[in-house]
Amino acid sequence: MTKTAFYAGSFDPPTNGHVDVIARAMRLADVLVIGVGVHHQKKPFLPAQERVGLLQLECKSLAAKHPCEIRVTTFDTLVVDAARAAGADFMVRGLRNGTDYEYEAQMNGMNATMAPDVETVYLAASPHVSFISSTLVRQIATMGGDIAAFAPDSVVESIATHLSKP
Repeated sequence: MTKTAFYAGSFDPPTNGHVDVIARAMRLADVLVIGVGVHHQKKPFLPAQERVGLLQLECKSLAAKHPCEIRVTTFDTLVVDAARAAGADFMVRGLRNGTDYEYEAQMNGMNATMAPDVETVYLAASPHVSFISSTLVRQIATMGGDIAAFAPDSVVESIATHLSKP
């Protein structure tokens, strides 16, 4: 029986923390669908299709190490609806710290009520990436700081190009 996981986020931008969760989730599922959330009322740092492309690029090298099919898509619905549309058996959520847990536990309660058939699996962040957040990566990048330790090379290059545009 094929197990499908759904990993949702804004991935704005994708970070080494996201890549860590993706690599570990690939060991739990036969198919991993990465859902890039698109919120029409929010102005993203990187366009959705660019985030999709960056995630696809990073997943190519991971796919060579893990026998898991990866799909990257966008969604603009409730996460549980996107997970169901993807055929997910479970959703994957990364936890960096206790604050993340508090938020995710609340979301899990809501999601479990709306979609009791879709389980949520938490993956604690690996210690070497537990402090990384997309928000901090954006802030450091926009203030001219070096984000190479926090994001894949392709993301670092994409952000540099994005920030160099007038």
